[in-house]
Amino acid sequence: MSTADHSANSADRRSVSLVTLGCARNEVDSEELAARLESAGWTLDDSGDASVVLVNTCGFIDAAKKDSIDTLLAAAGSGAKVVAAGCLAERYGAELAESLPEADAVLSFDDYASIGERLDGVLAGRTHRAHTPHDRRKLLPLSPAERSSAHAHVPGHGTQAPPAPAREHTDLPEGLAPASGPRVLRRRLGGGPAAPLKLASGCDRRCTFCAIPAFRGAYVSRRPTEVLDEARWLAGQGVREVILVSENSTSYGKDLGDLRLLETLLPELAAVPGIDRVRVSYLQPAELRPGLIEAIAATPGVAPYFDLSFQHASGPVLRRMRRFGDRERFLGLLEQIRSLAPEAGVRSNFIVGFPGESEHDVEELAAFLTAARLDAVGVFGYSDEEGTEAAGFDGKLDAEEVGARVADLSVLAEELTAQRAEERLGSVVEVLVEEPGEGRAAHQAPEIDGAVTLKGDAAVGEIVRARVVEAIGVDLLAVVDEP
Repeated sequence: MSTADHSANSADRRSVSLVTLGCARNEVDSEELAARLESAGWTLDDSGDASVVLVNTCGFIDAAKKDSIDTLLAAAGSGAKVVAAGCLAERYGAELAESLPEADAVLSFDDYASIGERLDGVLAGRTHRAHTPHDRRKLLPLSPAERSSAHAHVPGHGTQAPPAPAREHTDLPEGLAPASGPRVLRRRLGGGPAAPLKLASGCDRRCTFCAIPAFRGAYVSRRPTEVLDEARWLAGQGVREVILVSENSTSYGKDLGDLRLLETLLPELAAVPGIDRVRVSYLQPAELRPGLIEAIAATPGVAPYFDLSFQHASGPVLRRMRRFGDRERFLGLLEQIRSLAPEAGVRSNFIVGFPGESEHDVEELAAFLTAARLDAVGVFGYSDEEGTEAAGFDGKLDAEEVGARVADLSVLAEELTAQRAEERLGSVVEVLVEEPGEGRAAHQAPEIDGAVTLKGDAAVGEIVRARVVEAIGVDLLAVVDEP
C-alpha cells in the first residue's frame, strides 16, 4: 500500500500500533499504555494499517538510541502518524523533536496518564510541544503520610484470582516517578507463559556512568497489594512465570519503610494460584543482604537465579564507577549463594574500557570471570553518556583499545559460560515449556540466558523435569522425565 493510500484509509480511524524497544521494563510500560489507550477508545492494530505508530524508545546506550531513531524513521515512511515515547523521548524531549521532524509528537513520561488525548491531538494535526528534559533525580521522596498509606499489609495467600485490574486508578503524586510507574493498569501485548511484572520505578543510585536516574526519576516501590493483584491477574491470563523487573530490585520497600519487604513478598507471590515460578531480576550486589539471598535461593516456587549487576571486578575501577566491591568480595558473595543453592543460576554484565582502566584492572576482571563460573555474561564497551559524571573523567581509552578489550573478554566469557553449561550435564532441571520442544530452566531468564531443547512430551505452559544430556554453548538438550 502506498503512503497516500495508507493516509486515506487510516486518517479517520483511532487505531494505534505499539512498537516496544529496550528492556522488559519498557514492555510493561507499553502494556500500561495499551490499557490506557483501549480505555480511551483507541484500537490496537498491528496489521500495518494503523493511523498512529507509537514507538516506546530506548535511550540507554548509543546502539539503542540508533535503533530507536531508525525505527521512528521507518514508521514515518509508512504514512502513519508517528509518536515517540519512552526513554529516548523523555531524555531528549524538545531536542529530539527538533532534530527528528518526521515524528509528529515526542511525548514525556508525564504524558502517559493522558495518552489517549495526546494521540487524539496528533491525529487531528495539532502540534504537541515536546518537554524540556529535567533532572528527575532532584524530585522529592515520598512524604511520611504518603509512605504510611503506601505501606499496606501484604495479604495472606489462597485468594481466588480476581478479574483483570480495573481501569480506574489513582495517579501517583506529581513528580514522584514517571506516569508509566507503579500502578495496576495493563493489557498483555504478547502471549506465552512468562511475563515481566514491574516491582518499582526509578533509581536512587549515583553510578558515574549511568544516566537512567536523571530521566527515570527517584525510586518508587509498588505497594505489595498491587504487585500481588497483578500477579493474580497475570495467572488468569495463562502466565506461569513472573519476572520481577525494576531498575534495582534490591531497593524494593526502602521508600515504604521496610527494606526487607521483598523477602516477605516473594513467598506470597510464589503462592499465587497458577504462578509456578517467580524470578527476580536486576539485583545490586551492594544491597544483596543475607535474608534476600536466602529468600531467592531457598523459597519454593522462587527461581534460584541471581541477576547481579557487578559491572567490573577491579576495586579501583568500581570506586570510579561509584560502586561497591572487588574480585574477592564478589567471589565471597557467590560462595554465599552457592552454599544455599549449588545449582543457582548467576548472570551479570560488565563494562570494559572505563576511563582509567589499566591492563591490571582487565586482568582482575578476567581472573574474576574465570573463578566465578557464571551462567551468562554480557560484556560492553564503555562510551560517554551525556550528563553523567564519567563523561568528564580523565583517562579515556581510545575506541580501538576499548574494542580490543571487549573482544578478548567476550571470547573468554563465551568459553567460560559454555564450560558452566557443561557442568550441568547429567543434572535434572525444571523447564518451563514456552513453545513445543523448547523452554527455559530455572537458571535461564527469557531471551538472554540460553534455552533448553526438550526430547519427550511436554505441553506448553507446563514446568517439567528433564535430565541434561548435552550442552551447546549456553544452550542445553534435555530428556523429559517419564511421569
